[in-house]
Amino acid sequence: MFFLRYLDVCLVLATGPFVLIGGVPAFGYLVGASAWLLTRLGTAYVYERARRIPDPKVKAGLQVAGMMGRVWIVALAVILARYAGSKSDGIMAAAVVLAAFTVYFGMSFAMRPGALPGGSRAHGRPSAS
Repeated sequence: MFFLRYLDVCLVLATGPFVLIGGVPAFGYLVGASAWLLTRLGTAYVYERARRIPDPKVKAGLQVAGMMGRVWIVALAVILARYAGSKSDGIMAAAVVLAAFTVYFGMSFAMRPGALPGGSRAHGRPSAS
């Protein structure tokens, strides 16, 4: 389960050698991958810290701040890759972040409790939909 939870990180790290061998913009990959890994690590830290806080308002505030900070860091990294490197670097950074986010988003749904077949379900009356 640990591998599936961090499948996006594995994807970003496994892509590195192919980027270097393939001759695609390495600077854009490094900026995008670094931003993704940094924000993923920061988000894990913030969520773990928020989990231990008993006050729901503070917990929600930390989680929202973590999400918004992540968006800003990733967006600024793509802009940095574009203007410090080239247009191709910016596109590469955006592609890395987009691919990692797609995997992260999909796995966040698959890894939540009750999402997989046989998982825990809420007891009660079935819905009429």
